[in-house]
Amino acid sequence: MPGRLAVDFGTSNTVIAYWDESRNDSTVLSVPDLGYSFQAGAEETPVIPSLIHYAADRRTWLGRQVMDQNLYDSHGTFRWMKRYISNQSRLKIRAGDGREISHYEAGSDFLSGILAVASAELGIGDEEVAFTMPVESYEHYENWLTEVVEKSGINRFRLIDEPSAAALGYGAHIQPGDVYLIFDFGGGTLDVAAVLISDEKEVARISGQDGRRCRVLGKAGADIGGMKIDQWLFQETLRLNGRSDSDDDVRRISRVLLVECEKAKEKLSLYENADVTAMNTETGAVISAEFTRGQFEELMDQHEMFSQIDRTIRRALNNARERGYSEENIKSVLMVGGSSLIPSVQKDLQRIFGRKRVMLQHPLDAVARGAAAFIPGVDFYDHIQHNYAIRHLNAMDGSYDYRAIVNQGTPYPTNEPVCRITVRASYDGQTQLGIAIYEIAEQHRRSMESNPIELVFDPSGAARVVAVTPDEDDRRTYFWMNEESPTFLTADPPAQKGEARFSVEFGLDGNKRLLITARDLKTDKLTHKDYPVVRLV
Repeated sequence: MPGRLAVDFGTSNTVIAYWDESRNDSTVLSVPDLGYSFQAGAEETPVIPSLIHYAADRRTWLGRQVMDQNLYDSHGTFRWMKRYISNQSRLKIRAGDGREISHYEAGSDFLSGILAVASAELGIGDEEVAFTMPVESYEHYENWLTEVVEKSGINRFRLIDEPSAAALGYGAHIQPGDVYLIFDFGGGTLDVAAVLISDEKEVARISGQDGRRCRVLGKAGADIGGMKIDQWLFQETLRLNGRSDSDDDVRRISRVLLVECEKAKEKLSLYENADVTAMNTETGAVISAEFTRGQFEELMDQHEMFSQIDRTIRRALNNARERGYSEENIKSVLMVGGSSLIPSVQKDLQRIFGRKRVMLQHPLDAVARGAAAFIPGVDFYDHIQHNYAIRHLNAMDGSYDYRAIVNQGTPYPTNEPVCRITVRASYDGQTQLGIAIYEIAEQHRRSMESNPIELVFDPSGAARVVAVTPDEDDRRTYFWMNEESPTFLTADPPAQKGEARFSVEFGLDGNKRLLITARDLKTDKLTHKDYPVVRLV
């Protein structure tokens, strides 16, 4: 069954789709050994749970195999891998075979495993494969994903952002010339994007090619998702029982308790009541709680989830407004992601946009379907999604400051420089003047809690609620992009302290690469001309 593959690696579930040439449409691939059909509204969608288990006998179980072996809450089971990778977590957990394994390694093993199965199922040869990335992804996530794909023996692949892929995934509902809001609320993050579907004349004018295209008008993201909701239920259950996650007996059943909280969240999306029960098999002690849907919604409101949803939507709409499109131009809101199935979330969007404009036909498979459609020729006009800066030393207090060189929303490629700077020497006799490029997250994208916390698994495998320290938050906010391949300007003869030695211009090419053109002001020599430094997101 030949086809072109697309993979949507999610925090909770992974969906695989392929482009069927005979049908001229994308289809979700069912892999019975690894996945199951998830009931999402009126449709059933084949999904693969994003799980991997390392057994004591060195065997590895993937997806549904983990659940069939009753290993979901085992200490050797890895979940939420995408989230840990996105946060650059270096935490290692002891697997069933005694090895210390990071989430980077677990995620790589999981993706490699399902790619091997899917490629064999579809008879993939040298066809191009598409992989989706969250709008809040950074260079390190792209580097990790690229490394995994190349190790899997896939030579031709593309990366596409999830909200844009979702627009194509809704297929027949999308009409050229219309603007849509993609609301992607998954297990790890909330991503919102306003997109314009270009008509055929516009496509021909810009690219000279036939086919439907869409242009991204505005994007925004927030650090909330299904796993955050699981965390809140986990904390509330412990509070109602007068317990703490640091209690030894609670630690022993924390993974079981977390699974029960996840099940309660899913049940409360369908029914009015759900209970959480976890028992310590050694002592017989039980931790339990009952929740109504009203209590569930109140809990989410206490953690300002609906406020964060509103703010994220407004940021995306404000970005679109700068390009001449207002909220009134939004024809439909396309809901994507498992957390979109929560009734109160749907009601919140219906309150903002009206019931008729909110659609929930393809919450789990739209992203994968759209990515599969992207392979045969559907393209996207896009802009830079994040802010980028150079880091320099503050001579007054010795601290580091950041100067913006590329702002979020900058279209590419550029015909004129996006920024011009002068590079000065830091000390007498300096010959190497470095340019450190940083990708910067917006602080307001993160949780609005005054003392942010998150649920993590410690090295023993127990679930713990820990504080996000300022240093950790800062590490997640500033990512040094060219740390492994630093860019240097060579001064010959050596520069003197404070000397304005190089003028540098920055530009962007069609592949989102940051280009520098540098001139030595002392010798008037052009040292770099449109030299590619890093690829932006």
